Amino acid sequence: MQNELNILTTNSKAPLITVENLKTWFEVRGGGLFAAKKHVRAVDGVSFTIGKGKTLGLVGESGSGKTTVGRTILGLIPATGGSAVFDGIDLFAQTPGDWRRLRKRMQIIFQDPLSSLDPRMNVAAIVEEPLLVHGGLGKRQRKARVGDLLERVGLSSRYLNRRPHEFSGGQRQRIGIARALASSPDFIVCDEPVSALDVSIQAQILNLLGDLQDELGIAYLFIAHNLAVVEHFADEVAVMYLGRIVERSPRDALYAHPIHPYTRALLSAIPEPDPAKPRARLRLSGETPSPVSPPPGCPFHPRCQFTRDMATAGGETAELSVNGERVRIVARCMRETPALRPAAADPSHVHACLLAGD
Repeated sequence: MQNELNILTTNSKAPLITVENLKTWFEVRGGGLFAAKKHVRAVDGVSFTIGKGKTLGLVGESGSGKTTVGRTILGLIPATGGSAVFDGIDLFAQTPGDWRRLRKRMQIIFQDPLSSLDPRMNVAAIVEEPLLVHGGLGKRQRKARVGDLLERVGLSSRYLNRRPHEFSGGQRQRIGIARALASSPDFIVCDEPVSALDVSIQAQILNLLGDLQDELGIAYLFIAHNLAVVEHFADEVAVMYLGRIVERSPRDALYAHPIHPYTRALLSAIPEPDPAKPRARLRLSGETPSPVSPPPGCPFHPRCQFTRDMATAGGETAELSVNGERVRIVARCMRETPALRPAAADPSHVHACLLAGD
């Protein structure tokens, strides 16, 4: 089976997941028969690694491409370019039969626990389905496995014959987690698994995922837009904007010393529970540009306060219209597309800002 799955390396110290220059574009139809083709650049050159038993938090505004990254890695959406390697296996070189075997080791927890569960199936059938697909267990073994999985995620085996609509949101998400765990995966994409839940339920689900990781050594790609949630769960954090990673760092370094202006704005939006400690809010100007026609140069420059502040310090500047107002920015921000580069104080902390450190 290893030869059939095109294993590239057997280095036990290598990352479990290695993604390099991943691109996922969607063609935009319309505009006439002879109109030039346009593409939504949902993911446009993303790279990262995830170690065994580790968690990468992928954060950003809605529409930044986070979910597309996760689904492309799992083969649910075809990649336009780049590469993804899972435990030495070239994911984009797999046949449908290869993917069927890989599904046992790579799973996903969906954002909406209700729509991701078949309303016609009871809990026993939902959790048992991966065991039927991948085989290897008899009927009694499957039944025992389903009961054990429900107990493990905090649900009673008495619920086996109930259907999804009979559960609360948190309970439905636990069912989704049990289904993802059924095949004993090594890697799970958690697509905003707590965003639709109450705050108290969010903590329970996060604690559950953390306990399962400690016990089973599962690696997570944890997709979220709430940086407060990611702070307590991820080992490393990558911030996405308009299909690109603009900052990536070990968790503590990113929260203590954010570099990119977009990261700083996201962190400033986290609510402060202590009213005696007011936080200066960094408000972004304008709207997120269209991924069909991203702005030239740095994709964040139309909304960036850094480039406006630096324009007042002299040097070559350019004029930009934001919400009908003419503003001056640093010219190179409109001209040069920044690549990820290491911070001066910490090589593991990389960012894509032309002005950082100036």
